[in-house]
Amino acid sequence: MYHPSYILDFASQTLHPIQLLFLFSPHFLINIFITRRRPKACLKPHSPHSPIISHLIDPKIQTQLRVSHSHAIFHSQKINKTMQSRLTKPKTLLLFFAGLLLLPCSCLCSSTTNKAKNATIIPHQFKEAPQFYNSPDCPSVMDTDSDDTNTDTDTDTYICSEEAVHVAMTLDTTYIRGSMAAILSVLQHSSCPQNIFFHFVCSSNASLLRAAISNSFPYLKFHLYHFDNATVSGLISTSIRSALDCPLNYARSYLANLLPLCVRRVVYLDSDLILVDDIAKLAATPLGQTAVLAAPQYCNANFTAYFTQTFWSNPSLSLTFANREPCYFNTGVMVIDLDRWRHGDYTRKIEEWMEVQKRTRIYELGSLPPFLLVFAGNIATVDHRWNQHGLGGDNFRGLCRDLHPGPVSLLHWSGKGKPWVRLDANRPCPLDALWAPYDLLLTPFSLDS
Repeated sequence: MYHPSYILDFASQTLHPIQLLFLFSPHFLINIFITRRRPKACLKPHSPHSPIISHLIDPKIQTQLRVSHSHAIFHSQKINKTMQSRLTKPKTLLLFFAGLLLLPCSCLCSSTTNKAKNATIIPHQFKEAPQFYNSPDCPSVMDTDSDDTNTDTDTDTYICSEEAVHVAMTLDTTYIRGSMAAILSVLQHSSCPQNIFFHFVCSSNASLLRAAISNSFPYLKFHLYHFDNATVSGLISTSIRSALDCPLNYARSYLANLLPLCVRRVVYLDSDLILVDDIAKLAATPLGQTAVLAAPQYCNANFTAYFTQTFWSNPSLSLTFANREPCYFNTGVMVIDLDRWRHGDYTRKIEEWMEVQKRTRIYELGSLPPFLLVFAGNIATVDHRWNQHGLGGDNFRGLCRDLHPGPVSLLHWSGKGKPWVRLDANRPCPLDALWAPYDLLLTPFSLDS
């Protein structure tokens, strides 16, 4: 049997430190501690009269050692050589278990390394989208016949034009495939695609995301804005789905701070949707005299489900909705008056509710509840056709769903299930076929096309 000290030495040179915790029991480690405190008494030849070891050796053995101390030294050295010879050739079983323990560590380390690498690369390549042109009756924003549309002067002129349609989206490497499809659908169904200016917000990998957009849409007019995750990281509470806790999900609350002051109105779109209608119609939604934003409302929804019992049982909190009709609206499609937003300091009002959430848990869904607390019942109504949401199923299983009754201008795969994920897994829902034609993913089958 191997000496415990040797086994630990061998394992510590071979295994990951974390694996040692799983390999060795507390009893084994205690044994190691004890035996390592007395190796000289066990292995190194000493005089039998030595006080260091005399109390450890059986009296009969002490007598034998006194008879022939030199023989004891020789015999002890022989034992040491024999043990060393055996220990330098570990048993196959020990190596086998060490190999098994090394394998998960290698996979884990490799997985962690790959995950870190994937965070700095675009996971897919995308095709170049066709160029889209304005119809003859489109208002002129600037010289759209010019091929040079990337200069700073042209960009500034375009951004501040009253005729431009402004669209804001967030970008990241995880949802870039969905974003590509959304952009293509906006351009393809617009009667004035050259009048659309995109405002992309990202928190990392800006140069890679910029290159990906530019390669697939060489003629697209857009600007990329950096969003600092630290702005909201201290305000975010865990929700029912980890994807909802991403700081970039909260960037929509900061559009008024990020976009130029001359941009007075913007259409915010999530990355998991496609348009099948002209976005200019949505952008032109009347906001009335006071509304800050417009979105499809659902007043028959169970509004109480969006907040916890703690919220509803506290009058100082629940009275927030006392003088307004609490209607649910999805924040993935919104028309926002940025001037009114800035004037009312609504970013700060949303942050205040997030601070309340940190102290007392009043809701379970990411960035949606603060919007409901601030705006529900006070927004302009948009026809439901502009947000056929929930096509991604619920937040837990992402099961297939059907369209709501009525006409459709925008399909939104909100929920856990995303069409590109289900298509890649060969488990698509019927409505995922409506998303597929806008997928710009470059596959081996499309290299020659």
